[in-house]
Amino acid sequence: MAQLDLDELGPLKNLVGTFKGTIGDDVAPSDDRGTENNKYHEVIVFTHILPQANHEQTLFGVRYHQQVFRHDEEFPFHDQVGYWHWDPKAKLVMQSLAIPRAMAVLAGGPAEAGSKSFKLKAELGSKTFGIASNPFLDREFQTVEYEIQLSFPDEETLVYEQVTKIHIKGHPKVFEHRDQNTLKRAKE
Repeated sequence: MAQLDLDELGPLKNLVGTFKGTIGDDVAPSDDRGTENNKYHEVIVFTHILPQANHEQTLFGVRYHQQVFRHDEEFPFHDQVGYWHWDPKAKLVMQSLAIPRAMAVLAGGPAEAGSKSFKLKAELGSKTFGIASNPFLDREFQTVEYEIQLSFPDEETLVYEQVTKIHIKGHPKVFEHRDQNTLKRAKE
C-alpha cells in the first residue's frame, strides 16, 4: 500500500493523529434559556484520507471524530464527525461536520500551504458554506453563523476557538455559543 504524503495536506498536515485537551471552556445556552459555562476535556482523532477528485479539483484531507466530556461525567455531551479538506489550487481550507442532533455544517476560509492559523466560516442560507438543521433546531435554536479558528503554535499543539451564533426562539439577541481548547498530540 502506498504511503500518503503529509505535505499534500498543506496547512492541515499537523492534524494527523490523536489530540487530547483538558482545559476546554464552553459557554452555552442553558435549559432555562440563560447561560451555562462547562469546563471540559476532549479527544479528537484525525486520520489522513486518500485524495478526493472532483474533475479538475483535487482535495487533500483528514477524517475526524471528536468527543467532548464534562469533567465530572462519563459520557460525552458533544460528539462530532467530519472532514477537513485542503484545496491547494484555490488556497482554501474546508470543514464538513455533522453532529447527532441532526445538524450539518460546511465551513470554509482562505489559507496558504504553510499557514499556522486560519479561520473558517459558515452562514445560514449560504449556497456554498452553509448550515442545515433539523426542523426543531431551526425553529427553536436556529444556528445563523458558525466560525472556527485553528492555530498550531508548534507541531504537537492544536488550539481552537469556535463561535456558533444561535437565534433562540423568544429572545431578541443572537446568542454566541463559544468553545475553546488547547490540545496536545497524544503519544502513540
